[in-house]
Amino acid sequence: MVFVSIQDLEAAINYWRTQSPSKGDELVLSKEAGALAKPYALMIIQGAQRIPLDMLDEVCKEALAKFLAWKSQAR
Repeated sequence: MVFVSIQDLEAAINYWRTQSPSKGDELVLSKEAGALAKPYALMIIQGAQRIPLDMLDEVCKEALAKFLAWKSQAR
């Protein structure tokens, strides 16, 4: 089973927030940042350090994959 760490989720959220900043008076997150924020929040509440990738929905998996691809190229 493949896992994603809470640190990678946090970094991915920050990446998407720079790519597509919050909008409006409500500061609505982008689709990608919002999708990643849900499992991140659950992990914080549960005290989890990692989560299985198969627990993530498709939007979250895609956002995470794009972030990880960017991260590997940035090195």
